[in-house]
Amino acid sequence: MLHSIKKMISGETIELKQLNKIVSKINALEESFSLKTDAELKAYTQVFRDQLNNGISPEELIIEAFAVVREASKRVLGLRHYDSQLMGGAVLTQSQIAQMQTGEGKTLVATLPAYVMGAHGKGTHIITANEYLATRDYQQMKPLFEFLGLTIGLNISGIEADEKKAAYNCDITYGTGTEFGFDYLRDHMVQEADQLVQRPLFYALIDEVDSILIDEARTPLIIAGKSNASLNLFPIMHMVIDSFKDKVEYDYYPETKQIVLLDDGADRLEEAFGIDNVYDSEHREFMHIAMQTLRAKVVMRKDVDYIVKEDKIMIVDPYTGRVMEGRTFSDGLHQAIEAKEKVSLKEENNTQASVMIQHYFRLYKHVSGMTGSAVPSKDEFWETYNLRVTEIPTNKPNQRIDLETLVYVTIEDKIKKIIEETKNYHSIGRPVLIGTTSIQQSEKLSAALKELNIKHSILNAKTEEDEAEIISNAGQLHKIMLATNMAGRGTDIILGKDVHELGGLHIIGTELHSSARIDMQLRGRGGRQGDPGSTQFIISLEDELFYYYDEEELEKYRKKVKTDQTGLIIAPNPSKFVYNVQKVIEGTHFSSRSHLLKLDDINNDQQSVMYNYREKALHVNNMQSLIIDAMHERKEHLIQELLDINLDNVDSVAMWNEIIDEIKILSTLNSDTENLMDSTDKESKEQLEVALNKVYSQVMDVASTVSLEEAIWANIQSIYLEALDRSWITHLDNLHHLREGINIRGYGQEDPYRLYAFDALHTFDEMLQAFFRDIIRHFLQLSATKIEE
Repeated sequence: MLHSIKKMISGETIELKQLNKIVSKINALEESFSLKTDAELKAYTQVFRDQLNNGISPEELIIEAFAVVREASKRVLGLRHYDSQLMGGAVLTQSQIAQMQTGEGKTLVATLPAYVMGAHGKGTHIITANEYLATRDYQQMKPLFEFLGLTIGLNISGIEADEKKAAYNCDITYGTGTEFGFDYLRDHMVQEADQLVQRPLFYALIDEVDSILIDEARTPLIIAGKSNASLNLFPIMHMVIDSFKDKVEYDYYPETKQIVLLDDGADRLEEAFGIDNVYDSEHREFMHIAMQTLRAKVVMRKDVDYIVKEDKIMIVDPYTGRVMEGRTFSDGLHQAIEAKEKVSLKEENNTQASVMIQHYFRLYKHVSGMTGSAVPSKDEFWETYNLRVTEIPTNKPNQRIDLETLVYVTIEDKIKKIIEETKNYHSIGRPVLIGTTSIQQSEKLSAALKELNIKHSILNAKTEEDEAEIISNAGQLHKIMLATNMAGRGTDIILGKDVHELGGLHIIGTELHSSARIDMQLRGRGGRQGDPGSTQFIISLEDELFYYYDEEELEKYRKKVKTDQTGLIIAPNPSKFVYNVQKVIEGTHFSSRSHLLKLDDINNDQQSVMYNYREKALHVNNMQSLIIDAMHERKEHLIQELLDINLDNVDSVAMWNEIIDEIKILSTLNSDTENLMDSTDKESKEQLEVALNKVYSQVMDVASTVSLEEAIWANIQSIYLEALDRSWITHLDNLHHLREGINIRGYGQEDPYRLYAFDALHTFDEMLQAFFRDIIRHFLQLSATKIEE
């Protein structure tokens, strides 16, 4: 009763009533639409396209459009959309998140909003978790969309730019979030407009939306270029730091993953490298490499955070367990890990362009998503993306039994219980899926099963090439499978013959995750489409989850616990304690994402300004207007600086001299301008303002009246873009160093975000003014040379 009242207050019941009304209207059309010819069905697409172009909202088309898609799907794919799938489609068309359980057919659900939004002709992007799923879904749904007269493309890594452009020009495009994001960044690095591949971002439909918008949100997409930094220091630094010990040379705080170098550590570095003071500004790069080497030693774990494969360090996604192809740790950390693992060192990369996942998807006019585990993060979805979450009922009643979590004191006792339970279920023929949180853990359990000669399969980042086949067979009689977090998301586990009668798939979770959503995803592998099944988490107080919890609070609880003879905690209530721990850590991660978002909001605003300049330069017919804009911006800035000058201040004196130099240089570069003044310190503000206005008035006249060949303007455009990109890359490096010191600055009882915002803005203004100054001088030099010729 209480649950029903809560649902009514939250508005969920009303939402489902509205969805049921929509479904009833669609169902009422089914018989009449089944009598229509193929040509009549296809004709609806143009009708819908015209209506959308005339201002009708997508929501107004849902009933007829969904009836068309359902009928077409029956004819082309042999699949009929369930009522629950129609509900999911309605939620997605209204730019919301639909929580739908595993096995409810989300791939087919996506066809409904994709058809409606695709009819706009402005680009509908269907985002999947990996390229295997993108390719699979594209191939499966292509016949349906083409039957309905929509164009469909596939955007994966490694294809040529013209293929990408063709894919983006389709009504519907399948691909991964990272590839769409990288294309966005690459588009803002091109030198000519015809090299652009993306259109303005219109509608994104994200599968496994929690994984992409939340779990991956702390990892920015970065395009990097080779750095000139020497690699020789990393192996030597590792040799020195490898013997450092916690609480001796450094302090490590696992809950925040922060490392502080202690005096003994600094002394050892100074002795090893013959340095007087490692904290001197001249040794900033040295200290950066030292701290990254220490981080590689203490924080980064093999077969958890990364794997070593074919003489390469490959990053493992902490939430999915998948290798993140083509990604490297930034800022020297990758090289530090390479030195630690003694693999070939690759050149360090400098960031040339980056975007946070949150900001990339905010660029779309419409966003929606599907997942089986959105409700626990509904507040974050709303606060960060303005997306509501609606829970869609299953097509068939859920028969899965979720057993109470068992909590042991030690890992050894936990593993004994997991092996015992696995043997019990295996003996009666029930398939077992054991979910682990790392490759290391899955291999440890695998070794324990091998000792008992229990045959099993293993699915982790080292075996993911066979993922779909392994996961699809996991529901067969006597089958045992170990899987990291990915657990084959996107691939259904189909129960084998006689497995239903035995109780279906049994899932054992070996650790609770830092997010309850990940646990929901693992549970969701069982009991699909009304199948029987059961799940149970078997954990210990030595698991990684508790590693990030308050040490004193954990020790207090340990002293109170009572166990049975197997080490199982029976009091105080272990489930309540574990739930509280998980909530605290979830809150910490949310705070971390919010922290990054606050910082990156500032960076993103600045990046938007830079990209705006870039887009203008790419698409302008003649560069004259941009050069004149640059001159105007520079003049206004200098006049404002002049008004603020106080010659008793050192910085003001520097600005005073800079203004005098600016006037002299522009006078020299512009042959039409007389030498306006002798450089002395006796000029008044009024004289300088008059001189500034005069010199800029004359150079703007030159810019607006000079007649240059098209090739020269093209050269100026190229210089403009290159100078802009170079300025931005340098600025990104400066922002990085500002961010590194933000926590320390917070100790001064001032808001670190406000300080960062102030400093970032000041740095950005300086960068922009330096760019304007340089491009003006380039233009005047180039135009003067061509006029003389």
